[in-house]
Amino acid sequence: MSAPITQDVLTIARKATDGWPNLVGMTRDQMRAALIAAGTPEKQAKMRVGQVWQWVYHWGVRDFDAMTNLAKDYRNLLAANFTLEVPQVVTRQISTDGTRKYLVRIDGGHEVEVVYIPEEDRGTLCISSQVGCTLTCSFCHTGTQKLVRNLTAAEIVGQVMLARDDLGEWPIPGAPRVETRLISNIVLMGMGEPLYNFENVRDAMHVVMDNEGIALGRRRITLSTSGVVPEIARTATEIGCLLAVSFHATTDEVRDQLVPINKKWNIETLLNELRAYPGLSNSERITFEYVMLQGVNDTKEDAYRLVELLRGIPAKVNLIPFNEWPGAPYRRSSGNRIHAFADIIYNAGYASPIRTPRGEDIMAACGQLKSATEKVRKSARVN
Repeated sequence: MSAPITQDVLTIARKATDGWPNLVGMTRDQMRAALIAAGTPEKQAKMRVGQVWQWVYHWGVRDFDAMTNLAKDYRNLLAANFTLEVPQVVTRQISTDGTRKYLVRIDGGHEVEVVYIPEEDRGTLCISSQVGCTLTCSFCHTGTQKLVRNLTAAEIVGQVMLARDDLGEWPIPGAPRVETRLISNIVLMGMGEPLYNFENVRDAMHVVMDNEGIALGRRRITLSTSGVVPEIARTATEIGCLLAVSFHATTDEVRDQLVPINKKWNIETLLNELRAYPGLSNSERITFEYVMLQGVNDTKEDAYRLVELLRGIPAKVNLIPFNEWPGAPYRRSSGNRIHAFADIIYNAGYASPIRTPRGEDIMAACGQLKSATEKVRKSARVN
């Protein structure tokens, strides 16, 4: 018998910051400059950054007093000038399949969603880059929520840290080292378009990839874009992570409806940019995400067109059975139609895995994320 869905409402109070800088989310260079500005001698700054960095990102410490290899006077200096904050978890839902969805609150009272997906060989954390979204993709529930603002680097890194908190993944001093990571992969596929918040996403991923902290390799991180062409090459040169493209159609007519950014940068323009993607190879392929919509983009003709469009691009195609949401204008393609589509792609020489929907019972599946703030608040009032 499947375990029941659970939902926890957490009421952890946020520490008042009084405008203090938050060290979480700063790059090493930014942290060094901040520590010097607070009174750290320049000759000590590199060492101090290394010490603080390890406490925050290796051990997961949020209390300056716990940084026991720092002199008490220096800990007091840090506490008097900085804070260590991550977003506040408002609710946590656990699906029958083990998927966890967090509704988290950030500065200004805004909320975003974060999803953790456990699998046999990996644990993937899906994080958000914006509050809401500006792209209005017609099949995506997130796209029905208007863009409010970009997340800061601290709020992006903080999503990883709060998930590690909940999963108990920070190492324990003196305990045997655990090699298996619960969060082994990160995907920027949550709320928002990452390439419309490039600098904050870049800085956050540099923090996450740093070998002396969270230490996730660049090939463990995938950034998904709907096709912001001017920023695509920067993903390779300034971040170095893997790239996924939210594609979903084989003609401009259909993609204009599904992914309206196509009206600005059409399929030909997007694919030309991807063919020139720095470092593109068979070992570092571009992933094309393709949601399967009944009667819209799921014919054999679509599959053959997709094969032709991808000629010359080292790629794989992730086929995503449409995850329905209240009021959605589409339906999921049949299993037979999805498998027939996948076979055509595979027989043309491209990997074409069919994504197994996860967390549908808690609206945590791909395309279902939306910060249902009012629903949570109304439920709390009723109860």
